[in-house]
Amino acid sequence: MHILFIGYGKTSQRVAKQLFAAGHQITSVSLSKKTDHFAHHLYQDVNTLDLTHIEPIDCVYILLSPKEDYNATYVQTAPQILDALSHHPVKRLIVVSSTRVYNGHVAQDINDETPLKPSDEKGQLLQQMEQLYQHAYGEKCVIVRPTGIYGTSVARMIKLAQTTQTYTQCHWSNRIHIDDLSGFLASLATQKTVRQSYIASDSVPYPLHEIILWFQQQLELPQLTYIPQQETGKKIKANHMQVTHTDCFKVYQSLLF
Repeated sequence: MHILFIGYGKTSQRVAKQLFAAGHQITSVSLSKKTDHFAHHLYQDVNTLDLTHIEPIDCVYILLSPKEDYNATYVQTAPQILDALSHHPVKRLIVVSSTRVYNGHVAQDINDETPLKPSDEKGQLLQQMEQLYQHAYGEKCVIVRPTGIYGTSVARMIKLAQTTQTYTQCHWSNRIHIDDLSGFLASLATQKTVRQSYIASDSVPYPLHEIILWFQQQLELPQLTYIPQQETGKKIKANHMQVTHTDCFKVYQSLLF
């Protein structure tokens, strides 16, 4: 099977490596130079995507890196991507979106059956992107909405631990390890039957102040004072993502020391 990756960052590279090991042909589209020996790399801007000179594509992953301008990144690129793919016999299109499309369900339990409810322009643009690909490919399109992807760096959490003195919210946060996500994404290329959308999460929501406090304890930093005033965020459970999840604290520990 010939598999195309549109957007080739850390997650895409992990998925591609697994699929190549399973015997598939890999092509990627990216603006930056890549060194993977197992993939054929096309250095193109997705706004002017040209796929006329490559072998027929069977499966496509779209994993575009989020920029500040969500409209330019996700929505405006969709017509050109769809036009470039229209000449290929694509049997499955896997689009990575975000759980931001659920942000209107403040402090509530979220699962795969929860209706979308974006609360800001970025969430609305993500939903619009999803709809464009779903309209074009119907049941061939699979939307994957990951929670916060972690597993390669703890720099952001260390900075929060160093700078947070008080916390006034019970802000529910959710995670998915990059290897758990990439393994799940890779499985979607060859599953005979798939759902039209999946939440990708470890299904263990934590209040963010508890995560920050754990880092402060590990780094022997002054511990924050928790003064709860409101509940925010979302409590996400991925009831259709069947994988064994990584313990986030074990990963954080390994990245710290």
